[in-house]
Amino acid sequence: MTPSGSASLSDDDDAPAAVSFWQAFAFWLKLGFISFGGPAGQIAIMHQELVERRRWISERRFLHALNYCMVLPGPEAQQLATYIGWLMHRSWGGIVAGGLFVLPSLFILIALSWIYIAFGEMPLVAGLFYGIKPAVTAIVVQATHRIGARALRNPVMWAVAAASFVAIFAADLPFPLIVLAAAVTGFVGGRIAPERFKAGGGHGKAGASWGRALIDDDTPTPPHALFTWGRLLRVGLAGGLLWLIPMGLLIAFYGMENTLTRMAWFFTKAALLTFGGAYAVLPYVYQGAVESYGWLTPHQMIDGLALGETTPGPLIMVVSFVGFVGGYVKAVFGPDSLFLGGAAAAMVVTWFTFLPSFIFILAGGPLIETTHNDLKFTAPLTAITAAVVGVILNLALFFGYHVLWPKGFAGSFDGVSAAIALAAAVALFRFKVNVIHVIAACAVLGLVLKTVL
Repeated sequence: MTPSGSASLSDDDDAPAAVSFWQAFAFWLKLGFISFGGPAGQIAIMHQELVERRRWISERRFLHALNYCMVLPGPEAQQLATYIGWLMHRSWGGIVAGGLFVLPSLFILIALSWIYIAFGEMPLVAGLFYGIKPAVTAIVVQATHRIGARALRNPVMWAVAAASFVAIFAADLPFPLIVLAAAVTGFVGGRIAPERFKAGGGHGKAGASWGRALIDDDTPTPPHALFTWGRLLRVGLAGGLLWLIPMGLLIAFYGMENTLTRMAWFFTKAALLTFGGAYAVLPYVYQGAVESYGWLTPHQMIDGLALGETTPGPLIMVVSFVGFVGGYVKAVFGPDSLFLGGAAAAMVVTWFTFLPSFIFILAGGPLIETTHNDLKFTAPLTAITAAVVGVILNLALFFGYHVLWPKGFAGSFDGVSAAIALAAAVALFRFKVNVIHVIAACAVLGLVLKTVL
């Protein structure tokens, strides 16, 4: 049967049992609450759970889907969850997987944003953040290692990753340009030296050490994942209506100059600019939300980023904080309904930020599925994955700098944060402790140290 059916797709006795829609639902719900660590950490969690432990999808198919998500604007980890959910259980599987990746974070951020804006500074939260930030740094470093070990299988891939790191760290080149250069490198290299640009680097079957997968390298693409122009048209039409109807209602009820309408339009544009993850688009969000519209202050924007870093879900969920604070401060539903106004704004912002991601996956997934054995399509994506390793390493250094030197190199070195980060790294690398346990332990440790110190 197909991945959306109820029987195993593999003829091997070693293949895992089939996964029902509700079994998958339970996993995606759990993932929504444990997806800490930014995109690198979230992708690492999915690889560990779906490829290594549960064997729902093979290494090669997982990386092929990841390559596509890396090219798209938007949160790649959430898109990867949507892609795998769609591949296993059709459109509703993708909608559930992607939706549950976001919803827990949305509700948590609405609650935390309300506490933040209504009650001001919170020493308890500050202490928890003090311990979580070094842990997140260690998680990103570990994820860089894990993804690099899978993607950098030969000297050419190492060279692509190194060039990517230099381009973004030293030359400060924009991420879309790095992706384009990697894609061109893969396209040309796939013709000149095809063995160097195969998924897995040409070193045998990717993921073979974990046994047969439910969706394995040689599993035929299920009928619902095959490309047809009719299916593409239906997805495009549905996606267009899901954007147009709420936008039309906002304009009809509130007008173009209303805060909610402006947020819907602004974050639609932001969603299409998020190449390279949340940090690539944060300057754009800062400029619009703080400087142009005055939805929040610079200090509040920084605090919102801290909340986004330390709650589950994609880091771009910081836009929900921006929406809540903007809706609350602007009193979009009047001074007697401040919380309701903030919550409504957060939901509007989240809807218009993530809708394009679902459309990209449901519309483009069938085309990508038909190319997973075609080198002229896979070689550019393989090179992009290698380039992204360099970009993630740059992100790890970015975290490390801001955690260990919170006031810049001119300020003092934070030895306590360094010790927490080192302890988290040892737990992750040496003892293979679960990510959520590391975060919880570091949060408690940070609270205790902040109270004592």
